[in-house]
Amino acid sequence: MLEKDLYQPIKDYFIKNGYLVRGEVEDCDVIAVKDEVITVVELKKNLTVKLLTQAVKRQKIGDQVYMAIPKPKGFRYSRSWNDTVHLIRRLELGLLFVSFKGEEKHVEVVIEPKVFNRKRSQVMNKKRRARLINEVKERHEDFNIGGTTGVKLVTAYKEKAIHIACCLNRFETLTTKELRELGTDQAKTTRILYNNHYSWFEKVGRGVYQLSETGKKELKDYATIAKYYNQIIDEAIKSSP
Repeated sequence: MLEKDLYQPIKDYFIKNGYLVRGEVEDCDVIAVKDEVITVVELKKNLTVKLLTQAVKRQKIGDQVYMAIPKPKGFRYSRSWNDTVHLIRRLELGLLFVSFKGEEKHVEVVIEPKVFNRKRSQVMNKKRRARLINEVKERHEDFNIGGTTGVKLVTAYKEKAIHIACCLNRFETLTTKELRELGTDQAKTTRILYNNHYSWFEKVGRGVYQLSETGKKELKDYATIAKYYNQIIDEAIKSSP
């Protein structure tokens, strides 16, 4: 398939919707005019960064800009596709799919070129923004290296669990009260032990816990963080009456 194969279906679509359509005008693949509103359509075989860049440049002369590509074979919605849709909407571009079935050609409007409301987007993601801020504040140190992949990430929750694990690793068994006295999270220690998300803890009595074999083994994977929390435990012991 060539890019020019997309032209006729796109032209027919806009003519059907009342536009005057011309091809190859001032470096634009397709120009459609209706009521003095200029619509630019860029034709490409694939959705690429080059196409996005080209379409954004066309916004200098067009009131609205579409990108038109053949509908991908086996197309399905996915998280990756949703991210792409968000980017296209953020750039205030439109997207058209062209399907070919024998002699039949069908144009599908996937995204309309509309003004992006960033404030509305932030309001819709208010809870996620709050979680992000809370996560940053809850982390005591920066134990992750940005840009790395394939490694275990340390969240604020995991930090707290490692702190508890370090206490139990040193003293074998402790009550939730004793753990908090050693500096573990005052509000979340009991819940972390109860949920036992990582299977690190074992209850050996009423309010008394010890480190499981899994906990002892996996704690070794966090040696740097364990060193940090062992220092905090040392300080807590020194400052205790």
